[in-house]
Amino acid sequence: MKKLFLASFVICLLIPQVLWGSPTGKLTIALANEMTSLDPTKHGVMNEMNFNNAVFDKLFLFDSQGNAVPRLAASYRLINDTTWEFKLRKGVKFHNGDSFSATDVKFSVERYLDPKTKSPHAPFLRGIKEVKIIDDYTIQVVTEKSDPLLCKRFAHTAYIFPSKYLKEKGEDTFQRNPIGTGPFKFVEWVRGDRLVLEANEGYWAGPALVKTVVFRGIPEATTRMAELQTGMVDIAAQIPPFMVDQMKRLPEIGVQSVPGAKVAVFSINTVAPGPLQDKRVRQALNYAVDKKTIIEKILLGSGFQTAINLTSHSFGFDPTLKPYPYDPEKAKKLLSEAGYKNLKLVLNTPNGRYIFDKQISEAVAEMWEKVGITVDFRVREWGDYMKEMLSKKLTDVGLLQNYLTMYDADMILTLYFTKESSFSYYSDPELQNWLSEARYQLDPKKRKDLYSKIQKKIYEEAAMVFLYQPLDHWGVSKKVKGFIAGPDDIFYLHKVSVEK
Repeated sequence: MKKLFLASFVICLLIPQVLWGSPTGKLTIALANEMTSLDPTKHGVMNEMNFNNAVFDKLFLFDSQGNAVPRLAASYRLINDTTWEFKLRKGVKFHNGDSFSATDVKFSVERYLDPKTKSPHAPFLRGIKEVKIIDDYTIQVVTEKSDPLLCKRFAHTAYIFPSKYLKEKGEDTFQRNPIGTGPFKFVEWVRGDRLVLEANEGYWAGPALVKTVVFRGIPEATTRMAELQTGMVDIAAQIPPFMVDQMKRLPEIGVQSVPGAKVAVFSINTVAPGPLQDKRVRQALNYAVDKKTIIEKILLGSGFQTAINLTSHSFGFDPTLKPYPYDPEKAKKLLSEAGYKNLKLVLNTPNGRYIFDKQISEAVAEMWEKVGITVDFRVREWGDYMKEMLSKKLTDVGLLQNYLTMYDADMILTLYFTKESSFSYYSDPELQNWLSEARYQLDPKKRKDLYSKIQKKIYEEAAMVFLYQPLDHWGVSKKVKGFIAGPDDIFYLHKVSVEK
């Protein structure tokens, strides 16, 4: 316990207190999708978290090794197995001038957990029993059971909101004009065009280097790249694999290629009555997909086959599991055994949300049809698709990329395989018990063994169609300094600058 407290104190000392000059210049970032909400409790897409990280702060952030590093928490200690005490940073102001205090932390955590909020992040924090205010800058968090990952949970989610502002102005005002303590202030959101932020010159860790940040949602990949080449944007996400070499040859553009900490899958609705409740059908869907061809012919090598919806970035990942092989004859046999020789399925896909998402879904549809499945192929607008997904109304199967959360198996597996989660279309009482046991297990070896058992069951049950881990490519103008693309599509802009 003393070692834990000492470690937290040392980490706090490592946070640099640097003095910057006045922010200058404009940074324009082209992402593949529009924002769907300005309220961090409402959306669960990683690209939108880059807006969150600019405008809001959390008690902790992840460093490059996946460690939870204190931010609005100045230090912490474990009082007993279920009680954590956090000392909060003093002198922090919200963008409207209100002072940050323990009241805001308690309010924010409870806002995530309130069923009325309907936050997709609630499952990450559901083990919290109570947040106690000890004084203005001290809180205690009581968990229902021992939780070795509490600081990582706070690093992944639980942005801190201004309690006074929200209580006085209401949710609608906050949605139109969000206020945080982060390095940038919200200026405007013009739907379909741009989201504009401005440097918070009173930021507690020193002002950002750049004055203005503009996020633009540009779904068409070639358009994003053209905007980058002409200097209309400074950073562009998701370079299509066929354009990577071309972009690398441009003297004014740099390419950052990062093995993504995410996995492309088809979510399978096993909750609704029908053939997808039969694991033989789900296994058949996996055996019928030629992942190697998808990676080589469509992604041009920018991906890696996966056996499960986890990557090696996450604690608990089991490398012994091997991807389902391509075996269409076995798929046909399983469908026959299950009594579904003439199976009909709806396949839902976004278009432009992920690299070649529509093309990959089309290829999979053709592969399924080769084993006797009739596919109703539906291209979905992203906002509507997410609303349907989160309301548990997905028809049959839908393409999704599950992103790294918290650098630990708990978050991904809990998110997709527990009945309480908005993203879950598969749950099993035994699996749920194992996930709960692993979540509160303090012994790392025992946790790892549990996650291995859990993944083997998910694999055997074919709870999803497991596809590939992408290799992500970012285009970055060489005028931009300090930008680092993360494996989870998340980045931080506090120390990014743009040369004139």
